[in-house]
Amino acid sequence: MELGSIENTSLAQYDRVMSANIRSIYHLTMIAVPHLIKTKGNIINVSSIGGLRAFPGLLAYDVSKCAVDQFTRCVALELAPKQVRVNAVNPGVIVTELQKRGGLDAEAYNEFLERSKETHALGRPGQPEEVARTIAFLASDDASFITGVSLPVDGGRHAMCPR
Repeated sequence: MELGSIENTSLAQYDRVMSANIRSIYHLTMIAVPHLIKTKGNIINVSSIGGLRAFPGLLAYDVSKCAVDQFTRCVALELAPKQVRVNAVNPGVIVTELQKRGGLDAEAYNEFLERSKETHALGRPGQPEEVARTIAFLASDDASFITGVSLPVDGGRHAMCPR
């Protein structure tokens, strides 16, 4: 995740983010499709709540995750006749190092986590295991009739009005 707005995000930064977040998924999917068709497998892409909602200061990131969601829907429709399911998860704030790698120092990160208690309906940030369990469900036969979905795993953040 790289911070930046339309005023200060260079094309090089934009290209880096798009390459990491959508080009990589496109390329990997192209390579995997023959095997997935043969095995009737499925794909779960990792998007973000930023693919569903816009957040200031995250322009390239949000655009790239929105592209992941649209890619998920398009490929789901293309591969459904071959019995390959394609879905995505859209995590909200999850306690990881992502924001620190994006430029937040320890103090700003702690403030970010504290603020997420107000911006998530469940009153807390999520844990990596909660996202992992959702991915495992979507990959399982229990989700055999689900395809083309971008599923928020965000403690209700997608349903809230900005505060």
